[in-house]
Amino acid sequence: MSVVIPAHGGQDKLDLTLAALAVQTYPGHLMEVLVVDDGSEPPIRLPEIRPVNTRVVRVRDGWGISHAVNTGAKAADGEIIQRLDSDMVACREHIEALARWHHVTDYLVTIGMKKFVEPPDLTPRQIVRAGHLGELFALEKAVASSTEATITRTDGLRKSRNPYHVCTGPTFALPREVFHAVGGLDPTVARGEDTEFAYRLAMHGVVFVPDLEAQAVHLGLPAQHRDRERAVRAVEPYLAHRVPLRRDLRKDPGRRWLVPYVEIVFDVTDTSESVVRQAVAAALGGKLQDVVVTLVGPWSRLHEGRRSVLGDPCFELRLMRDLFAHDERVRLIDEAAPTPAPCPFRYRGPVDVPLHRATLERMVESVQKDLAGVLVVDLPDGREARLERTSALGRAVLLAEPGADLDAVIDATHGVRHEPPERYWPAPKQPEPVTIPAPAAAPATAGVPAEPAERTLLRRLKSALRPN
Repeated sequence: MSVVIPAHGGQDKLDLTLAALAVQTYPGHLMEVLVVDDGSEPPIRLPEIRPVNTRVVRVRDGWGISHAVNTGAKAADGEIIQRLDSDMVACREHIEALARWHHVTDYLVTIGMKKFVEPPDLTPRQIVRAGHLGELFALEKAVASSTEATITRTDGLRKSRNPYHVCTGPTFALPREVFHAVGGLDPTVARGEDTEFAYRLAMHGVVFVPDLEAQAVHLGLPAQHRDRERAVRAVEPYLAHRVPLRRDLRKDPGRRWLVPYVEIVFDVTDTSESVVRQAVAAALGGKLQDVVVTLVGPWSRLHEGRRSVLGDPCFELRLMRDLFAHDERVRLIDEAAPTPAPCPFRYRGPVDVPLHRATLERMVESVQKDLAGVLVVDLPDGREARLERTSALGRAVLLAEPGADLDAVIDATHGVRHEPPERYWPAPKQPEPVTIPAPAAAPATAGVPAEPAERTLLRRLKSALRPN
């Protein structure tokens, strides 16, 4: 177990954090503590009371929490990374409670609890002597975090639609391999970096497990309590671009986002340019605009050496490449990735069956109702179109043996649903027949027969066009 503690100043609080870690029930010889000094002035020093295997790591490149946590994770020797803030005091059982789950399987993220307290005047030795947090802090006056309330309301996250929401730091543990597989924290995210990281973990397929026994107190109120409106506004741009499931942040029409909501994948091998053009146009012209189109084909065959332009054996393929080369919403790859992460959904279907304007919107709506892992639409010719949930697909990749049927795994974990195509490719509405009444004939005068209606209408038109 490697406990990674990013620190920027705050030596007094850090001393209390390390004192609490020095008396954990988790075996000391199985734990190392890395205090990552993120440019502190004066530099962080190690206090007398600390875990046996404690060292300071300096951030050499960049600044901020993300850089610090990533630096610590790279230097860590343990198989499990425990992220902890430098102004938290953990109960004696904290590390053990979060670590024990990782003996069960290797795709869990365990989450600790926290309450906010005004920091009392304490010494590290008082921390060491105390048997539990209630001896040190007035817990009845502590400000509860929203994390515990959400966990309770959702039956330990079992009923949560997006459990990554509660993995907001500053205490969680995960396999080091998983940490690096998703790319660590994003240093370009100045606010909300923990939520964005947790979202990518969810797309990777992890299971979030909260443990109420892993209690801790946070010394001081969080920044958002001082200016909540400004704190919320500061984080919105980062999450809007990187967490597509936050639909409430993507209401501006016509916008393009860093991470699309749905990846649409077409295999265009041996397909004519006209068919692909029609499929791409339909995909980008649907009601759901928050998409990217991926065209899978043998693009690496194309070379830029001397060739006959019209007699090129790769004529159609090259034409398609040149047609879409500068469209930022179309990507050309030789082979589709195992999952579309970080996009939360992926559509796959025949390229010669263009999407209806409502297809994607209705497919997403269907799987979001019951959180199904895959929706399969059985087309009349025996082929299928499917919408895959990335988190379910990621979980299947983590669980399945090489070559296993991923749909069978997804069916067991999330469910695979089959439906007919009528709802997703609705038949065009037949226009109502319009009856145009014949113009009324001019009334007959005595002894003069009425003019035919056609002649009367023609006369009116001539009269209207005659110059005054």
